[in-house]
Amino acid sequence: MLKKNKSVLIRLIVCVVVAAIVIPVAYGTGILEKPLVNEINVSAAMILKLVIMAASVLAVEALITFILRAFKPKSHRARSLISIFCSLLKYVAVIVIICWGLTILGVNVSTIVASVGIVALIVGFSAESLIADVVTGAFMIFENQYNVGDIVEVDGFRGTVTDIGIRTTCITDPGDNVKIVNNSAMKNILNRSDRLSRSISHISIPYGTDIEALEEKIPDMMQKIFEKHPDVMKSAPVYLGVQELAESSVVLRFVVNVDEKDIYSGARILNHDLLLGFRQAGVECPFPQLDVHKID
Repeated sequence: MLKKNKSVLIRLIVCVVVAAIVIPVAYGTGILEKPLVNEINVSAAMILKLVIMAASVLAVEALITFILRAFKPKSHRARSLISIFCSLLKYVAVIVIICWGLTILGVNVSTIVASVGIVALIVGFSAESLIADVVTGAFMIFENQYNVGDIVEVDGFRGTVTDIGIRTTCITDPGDNVKIVNNSAMKNILNRSDRLSRSISHISIPYGTDIEALEEKIPDMMQKIFEKHPDVMKSAPVYLGVQELAESSVVLRFVVNVDEKDIYSGARILNHDLLLGFRQAGVECPFPQLDVHKID
């Protein structure tokens, strides 16, 4: 997000500097006072007007984008709307520059608009995937299927939605790898932020352990772990019982409710605190051993 704000700010400064340089020169030379309507021949005045117009439109677009991205709403829905509006704003800026530029060149834009229907029909068949991306993106936003900040899984790639545009969605994994997916390809999405997730911990104990005595100590142990990590755990961990009778140990299963972003850190914390808690209770986790029998 900081990189995006920085790039938008740089673009805004560049546009303002260009406009600040060109506008005084244009007015100082009196070029802009010359009527250019219906002129088709390219002139210095046209070029200056085009530069000023493009710089001004891009500056306004960059300013609005910078202001919107400066907000840090907690709601994922609000962040998604800001993201898609900024994406839409880029397309609007390009359209304005093209139409306004044609007007400066003396082209009758209304005649072009009247013929757009036929052109759009032709382009529509050749840009079917583009239209599908735009339409799918709009439906996803309206149906609230996922938002910026949600953790999703698409085709085995798990990450956080960092940007939603008109055509594409950007997903960033914990390693800062960014996957850009066309909106029309966002199918069979697993939104892992819809509800609380569960961190799971499996702890092994020796077969000789008095399980009933240990289970009496577990509730207090769970409450102490929760009180130490209320920022990660949404409730006290839960002991589910014996998960497996392994070759050299009894495996116990514990779970705790966490936000999806904390699912791995929650498991690490639970493993750490359970290991210490079991040691304090006099139960040591077993480890592989090799018995050698000597035959005389």
